[in-house]
Amino acid sequence: MIYHVVPKEVWDVRPDAPYAPASLQDDGFVHCSPDEESTLAVVNAFYRDAPRPLLALLLDEGRLTARCAWEAADPAPPPGVADGTLFPHVFGPLDRDAVVRVLEVRWDEEGRATGLAETDG
Repeated sequence: MIYHVVPKEVWDVRPDAPYAPASLQDDGFVHCSPDEESTLAVVNAFYRDAPRPLLALLLDEGRLTARCAWEAADPAPPPGVADGTLFPHVFGPLDRDAVVRVLEVRWDEEGRATGLAETDG
């Protein structure tokens, strides 16, 4: 299972089409994380000001039609993630049928992501 973070408003735009975030065009791949802990570190490093609610898509790597490669973070992993941790990069849109679960990022009173939980709706 791999994780991808997306604002709910973005995820909901075209529910009938594969999901292709801006990073696919900008970086050539969709950024994903290997586990919940890394996902929360990514959220705290890069998504603190993103529109909420913020979702974590749990993807079955075997259901993706695009190639997925596990690569080192460049230039370095976000704070809280060990050096040498590999991150899954998906080199094409995310197939919606590869999404096996959608969780919502939970926040503390200081605006830090603290966990993932079932969505409210």
